[in-house]
Amino acid sequence: MSEALWRRKLAGAERERLRAAPDLELEARLTETLAHLANAGMPSNFTPRVLAAVELEEAMRARSTGWTLNWRQLWPRVAVAAAILICAGISLQRHETTARRVTLAQNLARVAAARPLPSADALENLDVIRRLSPPARADTDLLAALQ
Repeated sequence: MSEALWRRKLAGAERERLRAAPDLELEARLTETLAHLANAGMPSNFTPRVLAAVELEEAMRARSTGWTLNWRQLWPRVAVAAAILICAGISLQRHETTARRVTLAQNLARVAAARPLPSADALENLDVIRRLSPPARADTDLLAALQ
């Protein structure tokens, strides 16, 4: 009904229905009053003025949201930072593991070159050799003299 009000003049039966709805009657009066007004002339620089106002509003909006969190921009940055940290952590772990292996190999080479291993016969009789050798005891006379 309100669209018909804006497009054309209403007939008598339609006007009677309008009186039943006070808000539509008020709208009908407003439409009639606006129809009697003369059309305002459009300035020649209307489009540039509107575009300048839109740009100004966008610039103000961009400045006002400078410190707020924009999740659409934040999530990709967080994901990239997390991927970089994970790759750096994995690289560091591999480096440390490799360094430990190299150190272990060097130490093993030193031990192997330092002294030959005892024969299997000597290892079998190790308990007997330990029992035969006197245990190392502190020299109590020397300790007493030093004190």
